[in-house]
Amino acid sequence: MRTIKGIGVSAGRVLGPSLRMPPPVPEPEADARFGADSTVDGEKARLKDAAEEVRADLRHRAETASGDAKAVLDATAMMATDPMLLKAAGKHINAGMAADRAIWEAGLEVAAMLQSLGGYMAERTQDVLDVRARIVAELDGLPAPGIPASDTPFILVAEELAPADTATLDPAKVVGLVTSGGGPQSHTAILARALGLPAVVGAPDADSLSDGTELYVDGATGTVVAEPGASEREAASKYASRVSLPPFSGTGTTSDGHRVPLLANVGSGKDAKAAAAAGAEGIGLLRTEFCFLGRDSEPTQEEQVTAYGAVFEAFPGRKVVVRTLDAGADKPLPFLTDATEPNPALGVRGFRTDRSSPGVLGRQLEAIAIAAGAHEADVWVMAPMISTAEEAADFAVQCTGAGLAMPGVMIEVPAAALMAEAVLSRVRFASLGTNDLTQYTMAADRQLGTLATLNDPWQPAVLQLIGRTVEGARAAEAAAEPGQATAGTKNVGVCGEAAADPALAIVLTGLGVNTLSMTPRALASVGAVLATVSLAEAQELASVALSAHTAAEARSAVRSRLPVLEELGL
Repeated sequence: MRTIKGIGVSAGRVLGPSLRMPPPVPEPEADARFGADSTVDGEKARLKDAAEEVRADLRHRAETASGDAKAVLDATAMMATDPMLLKAAGKHINAGMAADRAIWEAGLEVAAMLQSLGGYMAERTQDVLDVRARIVAELDGLPAPGIPASDTPFILVAEELAPADTATLDPAKVVGLVTSGGGPQSHTAILARALGLPAVVGAPDADSLSDGTELYVDGATGTVVAEPGASEREAASKYASRVSLPPFSGTGTTSDGHRVPLLANVGSGKDAKAAAAAGAEGIGLLRTEFCFLGRDSEPTQEEQVTAYGAVFEAFPGRKVVVRTLDAGADKPLPFLTDATEPNPALGVRGFRTDRSSPGVLGRQLEAIAIAAGAHEADVWVMAPMISTAEEAADFAVQCTGAGLAMPGVMIEVPAAALMAEAVLSRVRFASLGTNDLTQYTMAADRQLGTLATLNDPWQPAVLQLIGRTVEGARAAEAAAEPGQATAGTKNVGVCGEAAADPALAIVLTGLGVNTLSMTPRALASVGAVLATVSLAEAQELASVALSAHTAAEARSAVRSRLPVLEELGL
């Protein structure tokens, strides 16, 4: 029996045989050149056709996916025909290199360039290498990279999964996930939570596991045990036979009746219908990127109105919080963002794109207003990447001009949390994006497995900033003059992945957060745990977390005081 430690990112306790990702597509011969039966133009045409095939396949898979999976597949599809990648390959073909070797070399060059830029652009290297392998496979008639096939359920072990692979995991076959790389806010972690798949990331020793090894995976504690003993088998058996969580009642409340509306994060009308069916009390985050990603030009007003309307239709009379386009960094758009920025994570992204490309935001707000007017949803609108009170005021003016009465901001930048009173005095509400707030607070790229322990929303510094935001909101409420457009309750919500962690949801409630928004799959577990504690108990647990010196200490101290988590296998 051997224990491997990593970062638990999706709760659950399972047993199963390990199965590693298949070997990568083999590297073409270094001196591969096209023969006399081909030409430079012929090789370039072959390459273009293969790239288009890969793009079409990923686009087709995106059409059947939704939410995070759809966004990931759309972004990867765009990379397959990226002009920079194909142009680099074309230069090698001009020198007589065969198409498969040419795209291989080009992938190396583009990946190295992105890696040197650091930050979010460095994250794109995995996308480049993934599509490079898919194009080579298409050119050489090889199977495309993907999740291994198996007749029986298994626990997937990998160094790290390509975004396109993660987006197509079949939870009927893959019962658990272990990666040696990645972090708690990586694509792998986010999608594992969305699928309800027990998962541990950032476990370096997982690379030593061989196929067929029986594993025990505890996705809550981050523990992986090879050749498990009696205690692990009993824990997995208890989890498998546990009483299933009842469906979410549709009313988030503490044991003493304190209301905490539980909302859903969605990316499309299809997602919204599923969230409504899961009992979500509304939408706390509508990611509007789904309407823009995978395109070479801005969607028309009609296209946007139709897309947003499909979400509003699912929640008549309920709150729907729309996040305006969060382009830039890991979501570059050809018509809007500058791919040559030296550090895109700290560059022109989110609301900042309105400075470099004025008009896109205004047209989006008009489309949101038209869609809102045609439906009965209570539409709130927030801008991402707000850093100052001036930016908040500017956004509020634009919303008013478009006829949108509930302007708000995302709190993702520490400066905005520290200046919450001034920021909230300009708008009606705030939503904490804990994924970005954590990485900016800790100066730790959320995709890097080596920084996974830093990039943890349980970090006391992050919790302190959340508390500071709530305090600022209450101060802004008290200071507002009656009759002002921004007077009234300043709602503070959380729409980051932190809200999907039942234990952390209790801490957030104790800190004074008004609403929690999460993947619909988490509604039942968060609702069940929330109902077992009073507001006073949640406040006490928040104090416990705030007084901790480390993220691990905060998590352990809070979880030890919530025995219901063990009972529910969470």
